Amino acid sequence: MPPGPENIIEVRGVRNQFGTQVVHDGLDLDVRRGEILGVVGGSGTGKSVLLRTIVGLNRPVAGTVRVFGEDLLTLPEARRARIERRFGVLFQQGALFSSLTVAENVALPLIEHAGLKAAEAADLARLKIALAGLPANAGGKYPSDLSGGMVKRAALARALALDPDILFLDEPTAGLDPIGAAAFDQLILTLRDALGLSVFIVTHDLDTLYTITDRIAVLAQKRVLVNDRLEVVAATDDAWIREYFHGPRGRAAADAAQALQRDPQTAFKPE
Repeated sequence: MPPGPENIIEVRGVRNQFGTQVVHDGLDLDVRRGEILGVVGGSGTGKSVLLRTIVGLNRPVAGTVRVFGEDLLTLPEARRARIERRFGVLFQQGALFSSLTVAENVALPLIEHAGLKAAEAADLARLKIALAGLPANAGGKYPSDLSGGMVKRAALARALALDPDILFLDEPTAGLDPIGAAAFDQLILTLRDALGLSVFIVTHDLDTLYTITDRIAVLAQKRVLVNDRLEVVAATDDAWIREYFHGPRGRAAADAAQALQRDPQTAFKPE
């Protein structure tokens, strides 16, 4: 895959290994500016490991990770930190600080990384909470007071705190009911269009893949097996892909996506 000016992330030849376990070997991946890229794969294929490698939480034993044209693995620490501030990350389970309110969770990166005063950070936190689709009174609640869907949105508000260029989402709709998951998907689509984000989303949710992704990368055999539009990926001759996209759940997701195109309100109507 030759580098191209449209790529905001370029991963080349990455090898991730933990002891004797090789998770990725010679992995290549491109993420294009402004796209929503879905990353899928069977259990143990290292979807979250790949995300953590790109955002700098895991250092591969080989390969390069270029973001905004710069190799993160060779940059001085201060320069790399400045680039990583342009990332917004939503981890599995939200990873909110349980002792802080939602507003305090969102304000924290603004104080620590942007150097804002507490009052300024609180004002911006209210804006991010609203952007994430939460009611204003959610800011004063603790994570333990929130539903699963609200925790996801609170974590999204924190991920948006520093006005990122790239949003990384790790299983953002896991555990949500179908209506809540569909609403979250549409929120991500709206934010991408409104803010010009590039979105890297690790998911097993077929509805998400069918309704909001521009391309899908399939991890298999320690590498990216295919990274293309859904119709190209679904037509790839691979046993896991056939089972995943053409099984009962895949067919149901395809039917639901077609229904959503005909009537955008379908996703928000109870069955």
